[in-house]
Amino acid sequence: MITPIPVELDRSTPVPLYHQLAQAIEAAIVRGDLTPGDRLENELDMASRLKLSRPTIRQAIQELVDKGVVVRKRGVGTQVVQNPVHRSVELTSLFDDLSTAGMHPTTQLLEYRIGLPDEEIRTELSLPVGAEAVTVKRLRMAGGEPLALMINHLPADICPPAGELESGGLYKGLRGRGVHIRLARQRIGAKAADQDEATLLGDEVGAPLLTMQRTAFDDAGRVVEVGQHAYRADRYFFETTVVDR
Repeated sequence: MITPIPVELDRSTPVPLYHQLAQAIEAAIVRGDLTPGDRLENELDMASRLKLSRPTIRQAIQELVDKGVVVRKRGVGTQVVQNPVHRSVELTSLFDDLSTAGMHPTTQLLEYRIGLPDEEIRTELSLPVGAEAVTVKRLRMAGGEPLALMINHLPADICPPAGELESGGLYKGLRGRGVHIRLARQRIGAKAADQDEATLLGDEVGAPLLTMQRTAFDDAGRVVEVGQHAYRADRYFFETTVVDR
């Protein structure tokens, strides 16, 4: 059974109606009102219900197809194929966010290396000369699908052991050791996937990736983590709220 989703369109705004419709459908998927495998109304019924032209409906659906959220299947119609991961720009870990959203995160540990860091990492971690650091490289999956490639550097004296990082999140492991992250600086950007990233994330070379660089501090102002993460842009987005002062 196909249940029409509620859509509120503002015809007084300059935002195109097809984009408003695409956003409403994607929001329904993020909320869980539509789940992978569900079908959308056919274009004719949707156009009639919303009093829109079929080209407008078709353009909205194409926007979602281009983002990889839905797919058109001959004889079936338009079907939801995945729920994009929605993450607010807050001081949380990806593992915690995915768990809260019911996305069943799993982790593949690709590297766990203890040793003297190079000068750049030593400086970023504010470590004294001779202090060891741990470099951790992980592939994070959600619902069994690759989502993010994460590289983190931490002081060796606080880093959770390898096995713990495969079964849980980094921040959870730090909290278990009495390390509470209070503040972080982060930079969000984008890049094209290189060969290694494309192979691990199950995407094509040159595919767009969202990136985040984060430096995290504990209650005492100590640097406890420096991270570089890359996310599949077709499965992941950041959300922030802006206000007028």
